[in-house]
Amino acid sequence: MTRTVSSPVQHPRPGTSERIGSTELACGSATDFYKGWPTPTAIHVDGPYGVSGFPGDAATVDGLAEWYAPHAAAWAEASTPETTLWFWGTEIGWATVHPALELAGWDYEGLQIWDKGISHVAGNVNSRTIRGFPVVTEVCARYSRRATFEGEDGTVLRMKEWLRAEWLRSGLPLYKTNEACGVKNAATRKYFTQDHLWYFPPADMMEKLAQYARAHGRLTKRPYFSLDGATPLTAEQWSKMRTKWNHRHAVTNVWSTPAIRGAERIKHNGKIVHTNQKPLSITELLLEVSSDPGDVVWDPFAGLATTGVAANRLGRECYTAEIMPAVAAAAAERLRSELAEPTDLTQTA
Repeated sequence: MTRTVSSPVQHPRPGTSERIGSTELACGSATDFYKGWPTPTAIHVDGPYGVSGFPGDAATVDGLAEWYAPHAAAWAEASTPETTLWFWGTEIGWATVHPALELAGWDYEGLQIWDKGISHVAGNVNSRTIRGFPVVTEVCARYSRRATFEGEDGTVLRMKEWLRAEWLRSGLPLYKTNEACGVKNAATRKYFTQDHLWYFPPADMMEKLAQYARAHGRLTKRPYFSLDGATPLTAEQWSKMRTKWNHRHAVTNVWSTPAIRGAERIKHNGKIVHTNQKPLSITELLLEVSSDPGDVVWDPFAGLATTGVAANRLGRECYTAEIMPAVAAAAAERLRSELAEPTDLTQTA
């Protein structure tokens, strides 16, 4: 059976929010709530595509990057190097927005493709008029929050540049990095290389490097590799300098998952409430691989609060906003229903 939602007596007032389980659902533009949300470990973005997919979505991608730019900047300002950004769109929509994301401080990590299968277009293609292959995909790009550091002369450096600059500041030759890490040549070749084969140094190695530079390098008031310029670096501090990743074996960047229909599709009076509802299985996957229980997840464009449902099930704290009061009301009812029946999608509300 299809999951249905009853018509709430009153839509939520714009500017208000409601805590349902571990999810805080706000009604209004996410830009009005960002400042009050805690630091996110993951941000799940499923907003405008530029395909007239829902009321308010533009018909083309023209202006899409400019529309997203202030959001991307707000996400970056609130985030840390541990934060992963998942960005949904069409191929051209994502490609159009990518420069705005990069400019705001997000580094591209990879592209995932949602393959909905041939049944997604069955009966909707006129072979006499179509001029291309039927589209059965959406994309989800993964970004990390760029880590930047202040160099000795005040310049802003990326991590790879900063690591090399800090070691050279000690006055020690680069080959001594191997001795510091207790390896033959891996440190120089991996952590301090200037080419594309650079590796993120593990936390224990970074602590050894900092200690070695302090013991054998030039005397300096500013500790080597210090993140705040005042205190010595610890392995725990460095472990938070890149995004979390809980690997899932046998999962590739192509997700062959049918489009939502049947029990999971939310309807009201027989009509689909939101055309861009994402599969709960995919949303749960994204939260599981990029965050841990107790971590904070943002979803600036709630829709039917699929991210909130996933967060409630997985023990994450979710902060999400939906600008359309009717959809926000349906999302709130879905969240309440899921809490009452957390795993049963066959019941009619």
